[in-house]
Amino acid sequence: MSLEKELVDTAGLPRDDVDFAEPEPEDSVDDPGPSPAVALKTSEILAACTWRDATRLRALAESEGGLLADTLRQVAWPILLGLPPPTDEKESDSTHSADPDAAPPNDDDWKKYPRHHDEDQVQLDVNRSFVHYPNDQSEAQLQERKHELSNLIVEVLRRHPYLCYFQGYHDICQVFLLVLEPAARAPLVSRLSVLRIRDFMLPSLSATTAQLRLLPDILARADMELRRHLSSIEPFYALAGTLTMYAHNIERYKDIARLFDVILAREPTFSIYLFAQIVIDRREEILEIDEPDMLQVILGRVPPELDLDALIKRSVDLFTQNPPETLRSWHQISSSSVLKTSRDVDESVRQTIEDGHHYFEKQVKEIQWEELRMGVRRRIWLYRRPARFIGTAIMVGVVAFYLRRNPTLLQYIWSLFPGQQ
Repeated sequence: MSLEKELVDTAGLPRDDVDFAEPEPEDSVDDPGPSPAVALKTSEILAACTWRDATRLRALAESEGGLLADTLRQVAWPILLGLPPPTDEKESDSTHSADPDAAPPNDDDWKKYPRHHDEDQVQLDVNRSFVHYPNDQSEAQLQERKHELSNLIVEVLRRHPYLCYFQGYHDICQVFLLVLEPAARAPLVSRLSVLRIRDFMLPSLSATTAQLRLLPDILARADMELRRHLSSIEPFYALAGTLTMYAHNIERYKDIARLFDVILAREPTFSIYLFAQIVIDRREEILEIDEPDMLQVILGRVPPELDLDALIKRSVDLFTQNPPETLRSWHQISSSSVLKTSRDVDESVRQTIEDGHHYFEKQVKEIQWEELRMGVRRRIWLYRRPARFIGTAIMVGVVAFYLRRNPTLLQYIWSLFPGQQ
């Protein structure tokens, strides 16, 4: 059976998944099916998936209604993330043997891997999952969903043990679990984790903080009055939204699935522009509030009712008018950050898990060096002597280059200061 015929047979389009079709009267008995606009877009998505036209698929994911239905997302999301879905078990086995990034065999070999150090926290978060959706399942069914979610997260972490779990990761994985078929979940979440949200899974929040620093720069270019009003507010109010791809904020399943369509289609930086646009859309409300603590609370809440298609369109315009390279803080972003390694979307889908691991290790080394450098500065200041201040500064400048190539020596020097280990 061809991919297009299979999808035509299975792509039921529930009205909850389609925002721009005419609603049915409550007393109607006959279902006339999807509107002409929905039917046309469905055929375009099917064609793009059949021909693996990622460029066209990204445009469709960005346009009104997104990818319409989960049956279409099941085929489209792997393409957007650079992983072709296997069509049958035989092809899946042969693909796996040839491509280390392809879906692993449908077995439980990951359970034999060493336990990940974050698994206790995973279970705590999983216990709090599936609060808003699905809302049509029994308690027993929800417990089974939680079991599946726990297995999904633990499998990804055990297969890629260098990744660090963060609170909110389960919100992202929850959406993937509900959208995708079981065999596709772990491979796609792995690619997402290593190649798209890798900055959030480092052993430090420094890369995440660096991403948030872009938000004030975007506001400064788009609305200077609003930026000045928020000048005393750190951009950490956007953490929950950007960290979880908005899965922590959006309470309706159809909305978060549609938002994931465009987030997966665009470069990772786009998520920050989305939040900036949400802030800009609330400018009148925000400008009326002067209390910093209240502003932090208000800014951290994503409005429950969002016109997602309009928001996405405005965010795309904001991105186009103020690309990342024009932002002051962009130059502080690591060259190994996902924001830069996935800046070219066409190139990023060709990256492998091994590529992502390489970038991860480079970022870890950068973070370790920066922490050591700042530690030495603090200790020099702590043990300063006024008469030797200039000499100390010169010494640091001369020796820094050498120490950077010899971090073990730097650690030894650090150890000489009593009580600072």
